[in-house]
Amino acid sequence: MIRIILHAKVAGDIDVRDAVNRLRDEGHDISVRVTWEPSDSEGFAIEAAQSSDVKTIVAGGGDGTLNAVVTGILKSGHLPLPSIGLLPLGTANDFARGCCIPDADPYAALKIIADQAPVPIDVGFCNDRYFINVATGGFGTDVTVETNPQLKKVLGGAAYLLTGVSRLANVGASEASFAGRGVQWKGRFLAMAVGNARFAGGGVEMCPNALIDDGILNLWIMPEFPEAGVPEALSDLMKQGKNGILDHLVSFKTNEFTVTSNSGVRINLDGEPLQSELVHFKVLPKKIRFHLPHGSSLLLDSDT
Repeated sequence: MIRIILHAKVAGDIDVRDAVNRLRDEGHDISVRVTWEPSDSEGFAIEAAQSSDVKTIVAGGGDGTLNAVVTGILKSGHLPLPSIGLLPLGTANDFARGCCIPDADPYAALKIIADQAPVPIDVGFCNDRYFINVATGGFGTDVTVETNPQLKKVLGGAAYLLTGVSRLANVGASEASFAGRGVQWKGRFLAMAVGNARFAGGGVEMCPNALIDDGILNLWIMPEFPEAGVPEALSDLMKQGKNGILDHLVSFKTNEFTVTSNSGVRINLDGEPLQSELVHFKVLPKKIRFHLPHGSSLLLDSDT
């Protein structure tokens, strides 16, 4: 059985209902659970993972819904774990963008889940929480957290860019040290990203070389600029992603590291905020099985 955990905001979407009915007509056994409270996605995922009837769990929503579903499955403690699929119905759909999962055609997204065998992929772990896409810190975190939900409804992913540009004059740096396997850096930074996958903040390609099955996290740090150069540099970041300010960045590839800051570090994990004076990142290699389009560029072997 395929269990879809559907965010309440999209439960009445006609295209989603039609897509589910088409797959049922093709012979697929599909059940749907609609969330009501913020904790429902994780709770429904735990319940589904512990059911012997459910073989695949689908996150129907945005990156936050996907994070909650992955977290619930991993917390369930039940083995073998069900495979995971994504029906991207959020504002940014950053993980889906990186994986080339269509976000404008629910039927096409569900067909990937029904027709493509799942492949093992990595999961990021930060303190006691999981993430599957990209974790951001500093300026990027502020933008994601402070973007108005109503603005996101009207502008979609462009709302993150508008919010970021409007905050450029008030950007401040954070002091922190980064240390781990192959990582050593200390100083003041404006933004950071830890990529299991590639996109964050509504389509900004933060980690263009990231792969989701290589057992590696891609870390980049944007050090503090001279005051006169901050607005231009951050504008380039929001418009072009990492490539817009490539010459200014410090980057590492690692499987485990720690960020320490006396003033605390603000981190965004797949859309969910976290703040701590000590943040420990590591990768959990090939922890889950995910249904991806054939030839996904996020895989080591893109012919899979």
